[in-house]
Amino acid sequence: MKVLIVGAGISGLSAAIGLRKAGHETILLDKSSLSQEVGAAIHVQPNASRVLLSWGFNTERARFVTAKSGIFASAHDLKTFDEQFFDHIEYEYGAKFYYSHRVDLHEELMKLATEEEGEGIPARVRNRAEVVKYNTEAGTVTLKDGSTLFADLIIGADGVHSAAVKEVVGFDNPAISTGVTVLRTLIPVKDIIADEECASLMDNLDGRFGNFIIGKSRVIWYPCRGQALSQISFIFLALGWNIPVDNSTFLNEARDYHPSLRALLRFQSFFLSSRLLFSSLAIFSSFAHSIYKAPEVKLWKLLFRAPLPTWHKGRLVIIGDAAHPMLPYQGQAGAQAIEDGLALGLLFSHLPDHYPSPSSHSESTPSSSSSSSSPPTNHPQFIHSTPPVSPTTLELRLQSFEKVRRNRASAMQMFSNAGQDEAEKVMESARPYVEEGVKVPSNPKEYTEYNFRHDVRKVCEQELRRIGAVSVEV
Repeated sequence: MKVLIVGAGISGLSAAIGLRKAGHETILLDKSSLSQEVGAAIHVQPNASRVLLSWGFNTERARFVTAKSGIFASAHDLKTFDEQFFDHIEYEYGAKFYYSHRVDLHEELMKLATEEEGEGIPARVRNRAEVVKYNTEAGTVTLKDGSTLFADLIIGADGVHSAAVKEVVGFDNPAISTGVTVLRTLIPVKDIIADEECASLMDNLDGRFGNFIIGKSRVIWYPCRGQALSQISFIFLALGWNIPVDNSTFLNEARDYHPSLRALLRFQSFFLSSRLLFSSLAIFSSFAHSIYKAPEVKLWKLLFRAPLPTWHKGRLVIIGDAAHPMLPYQGQAGAQAIEDGLALGLLFSHLPDHYPSPSSHSESTPSSSSSSSSPPTNHPQFIHSTPPVSPTTLELRLQSFEKVRRNRASAMQMFSNAGQDEAEKVMESARPYVEEGVKVPSNPKEYTEYNFRHDVRKVCEQELRRIGAVSVEV
């Protein structure tokens, strides 16, 4: 089977790896000039790390940090009101819980998808390939340069603003602002520890996740890149861009912070000169010294979209943030994208007798709209002889994919709308998507069990048996 994947982020690469291992040929279409992830950190929880390890992912080369503990504490007095220890995670769930720099995760996924070494046909990446039109029934995409490409399956994996969503559901369905913004930065740990007023905030940093809460706002940090960097995230209500804030505002808004945090106010000049300034950032100005040390700051407006009624139409299916964008409170967005990738590979394995190739599928080159027998070298073309899949089989397998994935990811979308310490806010909205007979999580420990225990491989193999396919490990 020949597959076009629109987007080369975590979900697109995961799909490419899963489908590669199932024997399919994939081309990733990336509208940027260079396939890369942004400079931020990410949780890789056991439901995802199990998948990565099964693919041969090298956690040491990717400089993953093993998660060892997590605390929930007050930003007012630094008192811990809940603490979790993760020393049992690998034994209990079959894989470790990690923290990773997104760039490191992305680079290792790219290796697994595209390097010659490994099982299956290496995926190829075409950069500067922006899709402007889909034909879901014919299985074509039109690029900005005017070329049209054909495949047996098209995967929309290009994020929360994906144009593929409209093609699938039939109407504009944009993600909407939650009114919450995250300011993320990565700071060298040595710089924080070297400062006597910041150092205590990094005590016991080894594999430790910190969540400091005041009102509706949070300060979150955890290490990545072999513990050389610490990601610090500020989650707050955004009141507007470029609102002037003077020293008295900072001092007033931080009046309830612990003195060790308020001492950092002397570096608030970073914010005063920043175009990323929000008046609501004042409640976090006690961390300004740490942010001042950061080489780069990323601002993210958190977006929400309700679970979709379907993820596919014709030959097009959406995955990752295109299908199920999530807020960061569960740390599961990347994990769900990885689960999508494995599920696609498993559910498109063990296909029945191959469908006779239509004339548009030349044995080795379903390609661009060029009439030439040898498409231009700057257009992607499939170069391996992989038989196509029948429309009936394609539809059946896509239905199976939704059966396995849609409720799982939709439940995680709803759970991700609140912190694990605020389960009561989302229990009822998530309940319709939780499997019958399964308890809806109500506290951090129950979230750990629900999030980590899920075995997408096992679920997919059960589905393959249900539809009569032979189930072996992919």
